[in-house]
Amino acid sequence: MSFFSDFKKFLMKGDIVALATAVVIGAAFKTIVDSAVKDVITPIIGLLTGGVDFTKKFISLDGETYASLEAAREAKAAVITYGNLIQALINFVIVGLFIFLFLRAYEKTKKKEDPKPVAAPKGPTQEELLAEIRDELKKQNT
Repeated sequence: MSFFSDFKKFLMKGDIVALATAVVIGAAFKTIVDSAVKDVITPIIGLLTGGVDFTKKFISLDGETYASLEAAREAKAAVITYGNLIQALINFVIVGLFIFLFLRAYEKTKKKEDPKPVAAPKGPTQEELLAEIRDELKKQNT
């Protein structure tokens, strides 16, 4: 039974629970970001680029010309789908932007603490130093 009790302790550690919570929230956040990309941002990018669908852009490696990516795939042609890379880069930038905005808003909600002034280290006063110098000079002269 020691294995199962150790495993239970492991699962109930704060770090594991926090990680599990982060994974669940991350999955939910991904759904929101995917919707924003698909339903809001991609149509705007399509409008700005004249309706270009990057996921349909490809280069055929066999030298043939195909009407569409689907036609090239049906012909089992080797293709480089550079449009998918462009779309992935756009999605990456958008996800990064969403995370940045989310974290920025989160930071603003945190209670701001006033930095405590750092006290100068206590040392002898000017008078004490002068008294020490005087005493040292007296010792040297006698």
